Amino acid sequence: MLRISELKLPLGHPPEAMAPALCERLGIAASDLLDFAVARRAHDARRKAAILMVYSVDVTVRDEAGILAKFAGDHHVRPRPDTDYRLLTQVPKDFSGPRPIVVGAGPCGLFAGLILAQMGFRPIILDRGKVVRERTKDTWALWRKSELNPESNVQFGEGGAGTFSDGKLWSQIKDPRHLGRKVLEEFVKAGAPEEILTEAHPHIGTFRLVTMVESMRETIEALGGEYRWQHRVDGIDVEVGSDGSRRLRGLKLSTGEVLEAEHVVLAIGHSARDTFHMLYDQGVHIEAKPFSIGVRIEHPQSWMDKARFGTCAGHPDLGAADYSLSHHCSNGRTVYSFCMCPGGTVVAATSEPGRVVTNGMSQYSRNERNANSGFVVGIDPERDYPGHPLAGIEFQRKWESLAYVAGGSTYAAPAQKVGDFLAGRPSTDLGEVAPSYKPGVTMTDLSACLPAFAIEAMREALPVFGRQIAGYDHPDVLLTGVETRTSSPIRITRGKDFQSLNTAGLFPAGEGAGYAGGILSAAVDGIKVAEAVASAWMARHQGQ
Repeated sequence: MLRISELKLPLGHPPEAMAPALCERLGIAASDLLDFAVARRAHDARRKAAILMVYSVDVTVRDEAGILAKFAGDHHVRPRPDTDYRLLTQVPKDFSGPRPIVVGAGPCGLFAGLILAQMGFRPIILDRGKVVRERTKDTWALWRKSELNPESNVQFGEGGAGTFSDGKLWSQIKDPRHLGRKVLEEFVKAGAPEEILTEAHPHIGTFRLVTMVESMRETIEALGGEYRWQHRVDGIDVEVGSDGSRRLRGLKLSTGEVLEAEHVVLAIGHSARDTFHMLYDQGVHIEAKPFSIGVRIEHPQSWMDKARFGTCAGHPDLGAADYSLSHHCSNGRTVYSFCMCPGGTVVAATSEPGRVVTNGMSQYSRNERNANSGFVVGIDPERDYPGHPLAGIEFQRKWESLAYVAGGSTYAAPAQKVGDFLAGRPSTDLGEVAPSYKPGVTMTDLSACLPAFAIEAMREALPVFGRQIAGYDHPDVLLTGVETRTSSPIRITRGKDFQSLNTAGLFPAGEGAGYAGGILSAAVDGIKVAEAVASAWMARHQGQ
């Protein structure tokens, strides 16, 4: 089978146009095209008057060898890649000894647990939060009643932070083994729509993610895995050898229990600040890493659709318009869009009392009134929070606390219209753009809760982005602060064997450890780390 990429057809083309287009592309007769299936679908909207659909198509032809020879120099005509996933090993059914432990039930922990379960390891999965439906109730309590549960919220609990997001299932990571395909196929088995296998930028949305993580939990449990909810890891038991080497031997839990452990996947997410401190205090190697800080920016979705698609806005093959923007500023900073949520809402995402954090969320339909995106500025340890591996955490907390005060100390978020932000004056009322953030916003001056260098860079970037997307810098567009959890502020550094640099048996993984960003990349990292655990187990136990 061959894969033909970059096959372009006009927007709105009939399904029957595909076969003739393939024959023309390959220079073959219709009788020589035996079968085909779309592998990937995207659109090219750079020319709004002539939007194109862009496909990758798997085809079966009569003379495959001849076609490959004919197009030997054309990288858009290639053999179909092998995307099947194969388990690294299958342990005996009488597997005994310390079971591998996965800490965290977000996308990374979920897939680490799933792969370990499929290999027969019967993992134990710990999470400080609650099952997803109980967690959802706690999250809505913050949004509706300003009641925060520090252990069950947007950040903590089954499904991780990705549960309350746009549910994006694409990434720019290098993936030569097509592990992302394994992730998407498991999601489809768990109830995701099959179109995520072919869409260039697939997404699921919050409500569908809820049922999917429940289904995957049932699969893991059926394979012998075990979940333990409301079990926070408060300490680790480390054995230190005579040569100073360190090996993990167990976990100390918030319940008072001590779990024996030889192999622990640490998939705790980017907001487990107390766990970061505990690990540092117990000698695990941690480094500060860059992240970003800023706000959520909201536009009416109809404005974005018209700006991106022109008269084709609303076409069912296009959906709600998204965007990706970046600008290198004169003060040396980079401002960019982050986690864009078409047809979504801005949500309260704090996990600590007395702090305000924003994030974006969409449902599968993406049919809410506004589009929102992070509008953020890159920061780094050397310039902005030097001197300590955990200094980025305190940097985040400072601005989150100021945002809480600026919002009125009620978990309302501080907000400002773009026109006022550019003019350097506080906002006192709303314009055309209605805020979606719950439990509500307080109109104010965002310079009170963001660094001066960030304000300067954002003011420079807004008109630049407005020239790229009409209406982006409209005076009534709304900025809601603050966005601080763009990625982990630390990296729990690991070696080529995926284990901590100085604590054998500890496998830092996913976004919290600084090795992923988003659902798909975190899930892929979970697969890789599960395989590393299996390799370490085989090295220690096979042949004994």
